[in-house]
Amino acid sequence: MLNKLAGIEERYNKINDQLCDPEIISQQEEYARLMKEQKSLTPVVEKYREYKDILKTFDESKALLDEGGLDKDFRDLVQEEYDSSKENLDICYNELKILLLPKDPNDDKDVIVEIRAGAGGEEAALFAGSLYRMYSMYAETKGFKIEILSENETELGGYKEIVFSVEGDGAYSRFKFESGVHRVQRVPETESQGRIQTSTATVAVLPEAEEVDFELNPADLQIDVFRSSGAGGQKVNKTSSAIRVTHIPTGMVVECQDERSQYKNKDKALKVLRSRLLEIEQAKQDAEIAGARKSQVGTGDRSERIRTYNFPQGRVSDHRIGLTLYKIEAIMNGDLDEIIDALITADTAEKLKAEE
Repeated sequence: MLNKLAGIEERYNKINDQLCDPEIISQQEEYARLMKEQKSLTPVVEKYREYKDILKTFDESKALLDEGGLDKDFRDLVQEEYDSSKENLDICYNELKILLLPKDPNDDKDVIVEIRAGAGGEEAALFAGSLYRMYSMYAETKGFKIEILSENETELGGYKEIVFSVEGDGAYSRFKFESGVHRVQRVPETESQGRIQTSTATVAVLPEAEEVDFELNPADLQIDVFRSSGAGGQKVNKTSSAIRVTHIPTGMVVECQDERSQYKNKDKALKVLRSRLLEIEQAKQDAEIAGARKSQVGTGDRSERIRTYNFPQGRVSDHRIGLTLYKIEAIMNGDLDEIIDALITADTAEKLKAEE
């Protein structure tokens, strides 16, 4: 591992030299590529240099102790330095092992999130709306930008379906474990008897596919224009600017009617379609590479029940890692970091185990 780290540091130093080269600076694409590579290597190199500094202190204190002949006070000081550096060396080494794990190539990408009401009728649609609000508030705390791509609102303000993008550095790395079935247990607003109802909503999180990731063949697309429909009121667009895109080879259909511009709706629909098709391709590749091995935090399959929100008990339970938190109000207001950090930690532990 240390040989690998030395090679990474050498590459990092070479990139730094190249970024100072006027010829490279004039090549915009190459300069941007090197800047991106430098950014990805920086945490590893900084931690490796920290490790080397600790190792130097450890070796020096060990040498002094082995020589002997030290007076008691100085020997106690050196012993303390030796013990401290030995402990920090182990910690730093383990941190380096984590930094060297293969990185998910999608982690830095923007995402497209699809929320659909499941079992439970109007209450499920209201829960889908609650999840959208939760994710919106969480995105805001992270400085991410949210844009609705498509929505199908109900009369009571819930959503049969809502699709939105989340843009920001590392958006996918924070949202990727949210795919699956979310279950809610609460007394619906429509329930007069005070009975608790169980409803569900499904969440799908897709890394946003750029045109270079997945190229759509225009011959494979059927594009239809129609008039928007919705729950009513001023939000309904009276012009025929809504777009339906059908991907003929797969039969996949994407509709977008959020914008008044036909061209904007088409762009949004193609963005969603491209990401859905890329997800299918990646799922095939992952199945071939991973075989039957599953991550501890689940498959990300949207048919898998991943979390329960129990309002009467004020708790949220993530079934994949056995985590239960009694702060449902804070979580529904976007305080998701504790859950997401725990999921990332569990996933990292599983990857380290697989590397052994």
